[in-house]
Amino acid sequence: MSEKVPMTPEGQARLREELERLKKIELPQVVKDISVARDHGDLSENAEYHAAKERQGLIVARISFIEQTLSRAEVIDPSKLSGNKIQFGARVKLVNVDTDEEVVYQIVGPEEADIKQNRISVSSPLARALIGREVGEEVRVVMPAGPRTYEILEITYA
Repeated sequence: MSEKVPMTPEGQARLREELERLKKIELPQVVKDISVARDHGDLSENAEYHAAKERQGLIVARISFIEQTLSRAEVIDPSKLSGNKIQFGARVKLVNVDTDEEVVYQIVGPEEADIKQNRISVSSPLARALIGREVGEEVRVVMPAGPRTYEILEITYA
C-alpha cells in the first residue's frame, strides 16, 4: 500500500483545481499546438513541434503526479485539531533565540509548502524537529544556512 500524503482541505482543493485546468485547458491546447506544428512539414527540424511535444510530456507527467498524490491524500482539517503538542496543521509561533526574530509557520503537506507564505512541509527539518513539542521548549535545527535554535511561543490550530 502506498504511503499516505497528509494534506489540508485547502491543499486538496488547489491540487484539484490545477488538475482540472491541466486536463481541460492546457492539455487540449498543447494537442492543438502539436497539430498546427505538424502541419508545417518536416518534423525533424520543427522547433515548434518539439517544444509542444516536450510541453505535452511535462503536462501529462504533472497530471499523473497530481492524480497519484490525490489518491494517497489523507486530508486533515487543522480547524478540527487541538492540543498542546505540535502536529500536522499547527500554526507555530517561534522566536530565534540568537536574533530574537519571531516567525509563524504552518506545518502542511509537501505539495502545499510555500516558504513565502510561511507554510513548511511536514517533512522539512524544522517541522520534523517541532512535531510533538510544546510551548516553552527549545529546538535546535540544522538547516542549509546553518544550525538555528528556536523557542516555541505559541501553538494554534485554525
